[in-house]
Formats: sequence, structure tokens, C-alpha cells
Amino acid sequence: MEMQNIEYKEIWKDEYLKWICGFANAQGGKIYIGVDDGGNPVGLDYPKTLLEEIPNKIATTLGIVVDVNLRDQDGLSYIEINVSPSNLPIAYHGVFYYRSGATKQELRGSALQDFLLKKMGRSWDDVAVHNATIDCIDRESIDYFLNKGIKAGRIAPEEKDNSTETVLANLGLVDENGNLKNAAILLFARHPQSYFTGVEFKIGKFGKDETDLRIQDSVEGNLIHMADEVVKVLKSYYLTRPIHYEDMQRVEPLEVPINALREILYNAIAHKDYAGVHTQMRVYDDRVELWNDGVLPDGLTQETLMKEHPSRPRNKNIAFAMFKAGFIEVWGRGWKKICNEFSAVGLPIPTIESIQGGTKVCFRRPTNVVSNVVSNVVSLSQGKLTDRQKNICRILTINPHSSAKMMSDILSVVPRTIQRELSSMQKAGIIRHEGNTSGGEWVVLITLE
Repeated sequence: MEMQNIEYKEIWKDEYLKWICGFANAQGGKIYIGVDDGGNPVGLDYPKTLLEEIPNKIATTLGIVVDVNLRDQDGLSYIEINVSPSNLPIAYHGVFYYRSGATKQELRGSALQDFLLKKMGRSWDDVAVHNATIDCIDRESIDYFLNKGIKAGRIAPEEKDNSTETVLANLGLVDENGNLKNAAILLFARHPQSYFTGVEFKIGKFGKDETDLRIQDSVEGNLIHMADEVVKVLKSYYLTRPIHYEDMQRVEPLEVPINALREILYNAIAHKDYAGVHTQMRVYDDRVELWNDGVLPDGLTQETLMKEHPSRPRNKNIAFAMFKAGFIEVWGRGWKKICNEFSAVGLPIPTIESIQGGTKVCFRRPTNVVSNVVSNVVSLSQGKLTDRQKNICRILTINPHSSAKMMSDILSVVPRTIQRELSSMQKAGIIRHEGNTSGGEWVVLITLE
């Protein structure tokens, strides 16, 4: 039976040089010639001739030297080709093959770029951006990073006043010629979308399935702020904050563990393939699905992530900066911490898998949260509303797109008063705003007589 690093072939064909190329580019492997799919020798007609021809063809075509041995079992001769992993990228007639699982893959596009960079000991975020200057870097984002790192104890307090150039150099985000690297732009630029289209983080609220999109938001900006901005949006429109009291203290925790949610977001941001498409988060009534471009590293699965394993970030520079800021660890413990946080509050542990060229994380929402929130909204009494609040509800029912300025003109009060009323009505569950802050619409959650 063929396995990840073993191939059985009954006869030799020159096309098997592709398999040897794939093994050399991956973790190495063995090819047996004269053996059936069950691993049983069937013999070869001219084994000694092949013993000379095969090494020569491999050396001439692929430029590598491999061990080729003649074996014998029960009077049947077969050949063992033992391929070691190569430190350099190997091509077969200009095409790069890679052994993944039990299949041979032809590397193209971003996958080929990642492979070539990895063979050189580099990652995509280590590549220089030649049309970017220090002027595109946002100093406020640099200060935010420094403050976070100092608070986490991973940056010395005396570094707080370092220049932008010094901070980037200390993080290894400038090459030997003074050019900013991809990671510098992604982490700290004012408008990283001007350079990379895959930075956007899209969030959508869905009904029964992915065709039933209710509301959506897009979080843009640099990566150092990304997780905070996503959490703000999730708290505002998408995830609930059930209210309860501890003694006399009002408590509004998020429906899922906030530390685990942040860890999920930080890991998605650090490990994403930014040469691909935007990150997508789908919020359903019963679950949340987060998908980002770039599959899990070879050998990592839901099961192995729960065990001790080395940290293998896709973007080494981004991961290092996020570690220095105190956002992530470097010991491969992140997924286990996430699962422990969910288990501690009685929620099923999230799932993670490689799917459609990316990585999808799915976590369940508490089954009672959505129904409790809906019942609480419906049970709100009209008598608890002031006359002004009732009028605001009537205006929004007629025109859900009304602005605070429009309502202030109708009700003859200053816009600041309307904004204060809108805020308190949202907290009370009387109204909800759907969509982004510059657009969207208001939804009235109670019925006025």
C-alpha cells in the first residue's frame, strides 16, 4: 500500500522523474520499481541496465544524486530509489513538483512563490517593496505597537521614543538597501490596501445559509490594529453581550471568550497568505466561520495542533512583530489555549481545517444567546420609552436611513441630543444599526401602538 513518502511502480517510465522531483522538493521519499501497489515484488526484465540508466537520467534531468539500489526477494529483482530532501528547489523541464500527502502537485502562482522563498529560508513578507517609502508608515501605529509591547514586557521602556526607522530596523522590516519589506507595509502603513488587495477583513451576518446575507462590514487598515477593529465591529452588530449581575456589578461579557476570539483573529492575521484574497468571517445564528487564504502547514491538523508542536508561521516577520506586541506566542500553544478557553465556559471547542486553498476555523455560539436576546427585545414595554424616543422610533420606521441631523430638525433638538438618545436606545435593545457607520440603516426592534 502506497504511503505519503513511498511509491510503488511495476515498471520504469521516464515520467517518474516528476515523482522524484516532488520528493526532493518535499521531505524526501522512496520509489520502488518492480513492485505492485500492494508492495509485493513482481520482478524486472533488465534490472542491471536500469540500475545504470536511472541514476544517469536523474542526474542529467534533475541535477541531483540519489541512492539507487538493486534488491532481491524470492528470486525477484526490484530497484529501490531513495530520494533525500533537497536544500535547493528542483525543477523537471522547468516545472516544479512537490509531494503533498500521497499526491504529486505542480506548483504554480503564489504556491510556487512561497515554495521558492521557503527554500531560500525566507517568507513572502520578507520581500522588499521598492515603490514604498518611510512616509507611508503611520507613526500612530508605531506608537500603538510600542505601548503594547512595553505593557507585555517584550519591549524595553526606553525604546518608546525610538524613531520610526529604528523601530522598523529592529524588527527586521528593512532590507540591506533600506527598502521597506512587505511586512512593514502590512503592519504599519496608513493605507496597506494601496499595495496589497488581500488585507481587507470582511464580516457578514447570514440567515439560513451563505445565500442569505443580512448585513456586512469591511475592516480595512493595517494589521497592527486589525484585530481590535474586528472585535469592535463584532461587539457592535454581530455578537451579543448578555447582561447579568455579580452582586451589584452589571456585567456584559461577550457571548464567546474574548481572549480566545482575539487569539483566533491574531493567528488568522499572522498566518494568512496576503498574496491571496481577503479574509472572510460569516456569522450565523448558531456558529461563526472564519476563512483566510493559505492552508495549514504540512503535518498540522486539528489533532496535532492540540499536541506539542513547533510554531511554523507563514509570515515570519509579521508573527515576530505580533509576538513583540504581546499578541501571540511563539511556542505553538495558541490553538490549545483557544480550545481551553471555550471548554472553560462550557462551549464546544472550535474546529480547524484546510479547505478550498485556505484555513477555516468554526466555533459554535451559545444556543440560548440569540433566543434570549430576541425574547428580551420583544418583551420591552412601550411605556418605558420617553415621548422623544417614541418619536425617534416612528421616524426610523418610516425612513430607516434617517440621520441624526434629519431627526434633530424634525424634533427641534440639537444633533448631539439625538445621538445620545440613539446610543441609549441601542443599549436598551430598542433599535439596532445594521451596516457600516457611514451608511447602513436603522431597525426598530419593538412595535409601537
